[in-house]
This record gives sequence, C-alpha cells and structure tokens, in this order.
Amino acid sequence: MASKVPFVTFNNGQKFPIFGLGTWKSKPGEVKEAVKYAISIGYRHIDCAHIYENEPEIGSALSEVFKEGIVKREELYITSKLWNTMHRPDLVEPAIKTTLKNLQLEYLDLYLIHWPFALKEEGALFPTNPDGTTAYSDVDYLDTWKAMEAVQKKGLTKSIGVSNFNKKQLERLLQNSTIPPATNQIEVHPYLNQKKLIDYCTSKKIVITAYSPLGSPDRPWAKPGDPQLLDDPKIVALGKKYKKTPAQVVLKYQVQRGNITIPKSVTKSRILQNFDIWDFNLTAEDIALLDSFDCNGRICPYDDAFSHKDHPFSRDEY
Repeated sequence: MASKVPFVTFNNGQKFPIFGLGTWKSKPGEVKEAVKYAISIGYRHIDCAHIYENEPEIGSALSEVFKEGIVKREELYITSKLWNTMHRPDLVEPAIKTTLKNLQLEYLDLYLIHWPFALKEEGALFPTNPDGTTAYSDVDYLDTWKAMEAVQKKGLTKSIGVSNFNKKQLERLLQNSTIPPATNQIEVHPYLNQKKLIDYCTSKKIVITAYSPLGSPDRPWAKPGDPQLLDDPKIVALGKKYKKTPAQVVLKYQVQRGNITIPKSVTKSRILQNFDIWDFNLTAEDIALLDSFDCNGRICPYDDAFSHKDHPFSRDEY
C-alpha cells in the first residue's frame, strides 16, 4: 500500500509523502499502537510535536518497527515541532536534541516552528502571569529561524519549515533567511479552505501541510452545537456518490489540492479507512463545491495568546 502514496517535492529537492498520521491529542497508552499499525499498513509519514507530550511513546513504536524489520529508517518521514517556550536561539538545538532522544532517532526529516509567537522560556509549556494571562517572550521569530537553519546545517533535520505563519510573516521570513521554509503547516478543511494563503505559498514554492483536515471533531474546546464538518449533508452526499465516507472525501480534497494531509486517529479501523483514498478522484466540480463551503471556520485559533504582537490571526492578514 505504501507505493500508492504520492510524494511532493520540497524547495530543497527533498521528497515527502503527501499523506501521514497526525498525533495531536493521541494519548500515551494509545499512540504507540496507532503508530505501529499505521506503519504496518503503509503510512510512511508521522507528524509529531514536543507539545503533544507523547514523543517518547512514539519513539518506542519507531524503535520496534525498525527492529522488527517492518521499515528502514530511510523509508520513514518524521516531522516534529519547536514549541513556543523554546524560541530563544540558544534553546533551539537543545529542543531538537530532546525530541530526537524522545523519538530515538539520529535525525528528523522535517522540523517546524510550531507558532510564530514566543512564550516565556524555562518554565511551564503554557506559562502564565500572576493574573492568569499567557506569559509572552519578545524573541523575534527571525532569530529563531537562524537557529533553525543552524540545526539543519548540522544534519539534525533534513528540512525546516513553519506552522501557523500568515502571509506577512512568511514574506518577512523569506526576506531575512538563507534557507526558505519547506512547508507551512496550517489548519485546512472545507470550512477554512485557506485559498489565498495556499496560493501565496505555492507562488513561493512553500508546500502546504494541512492539519485538522477532518475539522478536528475531538478538539477539547468544542462546544455543543458547533458545526461538525463530517455531518455536513453536502459532504455526506458526496460520500454516497463516490461510495466513500465523508472523511475520505475531505481527505482526498486536500490531497488533490497538493497539500500534505495528516489526519489524526488512534482507532485502527479509522487509520485504515483514512488511508483508503487512492482508488478515486473528485471531479473539478466537486472540488469547487467543497471550496464553496469556506466560512473562515477556524477551530484552532489559540485565543490565549491573541494579544501577542506575533499572533498570526489577530490582524487582518491571511
């Protein structure tokens, strides 16, 4: 099955699978078996992050699949992300080394700045002020990026990129860097199709990685009555047309747009179902229909840091 997954090519020539397993919200005790199962059926890209606090267990899964001969290291593509409290340049190399130790790897295939804004260093992962508000740091993401370039040059990661950056932040980064970001990992689904930002990134040879492509129905802050993407009658109808599930339809929508797509699941049947999208293609009309659902329906706004000067969604900027 692995051979069915197309590859995209980054601006540095590295090839990367267009489909992978997301691990946000995958609990310890569940994520190890999920990763092992996904790899056994053909997933070759695992998306991780320090803040998910499950990298040691993912590392255990990776170690086992290598020992069992299921895959070789060079056949897997592992992404991780630098957390906001580690933006200070002197903290970047220790951060990636911690991730490598946790994942039991010698190198990453892709390392991202998780968000463009920095939080107070050397304390809690979600630092707060005495009044309970989020504690900020004034580290400039351009300085963080220089340290990201350094860890790539040292061979600790093959590619570097960003996540949740808006157009203005990407423009500034491109003007002040020697290595352009390989990808911008952003929230993308039919209710937030990100067409403007995707078009801009494509023009700059920055690949899009789509997170929460299923609309993140299990997000912790979901409220009763929030729209559920996979229950949308028009998406359900498309599923019936193609004899596919609503999830398979919206995943294929991203893949056909050329976006790396990383749905999260720890349920074997869903991991398998999410991967079963290579035997059909949506028509141009159906893609246009899905495009028309856009309502700026962002579900991961990071409101707790909305007043930070580098918050990517707090200004009128896509």
